[in-house]
Amino acid sequence: MKKIFLIGCLLLTSACNMPVSTPLADPTHTATLPSPPEAGSTPQTDSIAETATATSTATPAPPPLYFTEQFDTPSQYWEFIQTGGATALTSSIENGSLRIGTSSPDTWFVGVYAAHTYSNVFVRANVTITPSGSVGLICRYTSDGWYEFNAATDGTYSILLGQWLSPGVVKYIPILNESSNQFALNTANEVGLFCEDNFLHLYLNDNLIRRVDVTNYGLKEGSVGITASSFAETPVSVIFEWVEIGKE
Repeated sequence: MKKIFLIGCLLLTSACNMPVSTPLADPTHTATLPSPPEAGSTPQTDSIAETATATSTATPAPPPLYFTEQFDTPSQYWEFIQTGGATALTSSIENGSLRIGTSSPDTWFVGVYAAHTYSNVFVRANVTITPSGSVGLICRYTSDGWYEFNAATDGTYSILLGQWLSPGVVKYIPILNESSNQFALNTANEVGLFCEDNFLHLYLNDNLIRRVDVTNYGLKEGSVGITASSFAETPVSVIFEWVEIGKE
């Protein structure tokens, strides 16, 4: 996966049928549908059943537009996607953090917050990764593409344009690839991505490291998210303590 920063584009074939998303609340959950009624039978109804139906179909209040996700409890609004890797990665909420792990090299993880779409938005995250790989943030995610800011443990950082080509195939086009001494190994780091009009502002540990003009790529609005990936050295463990979605 590390090669992705060095060439014009790379096709990644998922270990599963991509794009497939799984809710954060229970990645392995499968639902069992009720059996249909026998022919000629009459469905039974009563006031309790009607009340339960009315309650279950009530529209819940939408989540706030701007907030800090502390990962205290599972959320139905986060969706996980994996590309590459010989085995499935693991994800769980433990002790107020989102923990992601993989034993496979060249595995890419994307977590999308699907409750809202944003045009101008500032995404921040407190994250720890060991021993090698990258972590990052996403903005303006749609089926047409997305911007992805990644910081790697080797000191490089990049901006990628991600695009789904077909189910199972995603293309990453490097927009920027540079180095920084702001990313610390084996300790918590704060990464930030401010998507503002035609510019991406990149932050590492509260320091603005680059302002990138993305006028030519044309993405205007979409969801936000987080990323993590493994390189050749595994296993890789990533911990997101919190993710903040704000105006600025």
